[in-house]
Amino acid sequence: MTLQNPDRRQRNATIIAGPFAPGLQISYNMAVLQELAHPQSDTNAVTMTASINTLNALGNPSGDAGALYFGASMALPADRTVEQARLMEELGFEYMGAGEHFMRGRPPGPTHAALPLLAVAAGATERMRILTSVALAPFYHPLMLARMTATLDIASGGRLTFGVGVGGEFPMEYENAGIDIRRRGRRTDECLDALRRLWTGDDVTMRGRHYTLDAAAINPKPAQKPHPPVWVAGRRDAAMRRAVRYGDGWLPYFYSPERYRDSVAKITGFAAAEGRDLSGFQWAFFPYITLAPTAEQAARTAAESLGNQYLYGGEFINIVRRYCLLGTPRACVERLQEYIDAGARYIVFSIAAPRADRRRHLEVIAKDIIPHFRGR
Repeated sequence: MTLQNPDRRQRNATIIAGPFAPGLQISYNMAVLQELAHPQSDTNAVTMTASINTLNALGNPSGDAGALYFGASMALPADRTVEQARLMEELGFEYMGAGEHFMRGRPPGPTHAALPLLAVAAGATERMRILTSVALAPFYHPLMLARMTATLDIASGGRLTFGVGVGGEFPMEYENAGIDIRRRGRRTDECLDALRRLWTGDDVTMRGRHYTLDAAAINPKPAQKPHPPVWVAGRRDAAMRRAVRYGDGWLPYFYSPERYRDSVAKITGFAAAEGRDLSGFQWAFFPYITLAPTAEQAARTAAESLGNQYLYGGEFINIVRRYCLLGTPRACVERLQEYIDAGARYIVFSIAAPRADRRRHLEVIAKDIIPHFRGR
């Protein structure tokens, strides 16, 4: 990829639609764009290796390390949440996800808050789990977040999985909320520490840099014990360390299979260094998927859906080819198998397609892709 002189580069480039909400453009820092286009972990030897035995030992809460679970994020408009939730449960999906932003650009593109959408989905279903994919922790006070999530977990019959991230794609939403975007990682760490304590404790006192609690408690506590699973989302080492310290699972996005395997090894190493037992840790992945007769047609559809065009040398189409599941169901199965071989056990699809074609995608995924992995 040929880039302009660094002094003349644009500092931001419109590239994709938020990690967990396809169909709308976002701005990414140039360093992130370069990482996506030429990821070191994808092109060089993996710096840390994890054996298949290690991966199989990490597994899921049921104790069956080989079991696989499948879900999908919001694909239909918000006013069709009930329709999508019922359809997904009928099709056999185990998870339905919803992401969020509070001000997606200026002027803002359409977006929604995750917890209200998932409350609607939970009320329309009986078995399928609901997943924040992801909630932006820096925007929430931990006491409010603890109460909201505990209520949703109770009302849903203990079906909430809490996916969490730091965001940062849209600086204006942080500015208008009075939040220093440079401190979003530290705010998230502090929030997650307090959240887990509020979910389980009766007298929580803490004096943090961002939050203060004085003999705080919520009543009632979440239905799940000790609390709903927390999946930490991200791509870099800081997020991996956050998953080890505060999470019950890992939910990366825009990863190659090699990068995913590398992240499993890194998290395993970080956990060993901190004395963290990863038994029951949930290894999730958030792949974008576009179904079409050919991979090339799918790539162009995905590129248009996710962000139109990459500003530098047309490289965005190659980023799509590198990280998305593209083409026929068979081709998507083969590519997804690489991620499963790398350690992923919870697959939450994000559909990168025109709105009119997303219901078909859900049906094809359920009928022609997921069955390939069942009964293993």
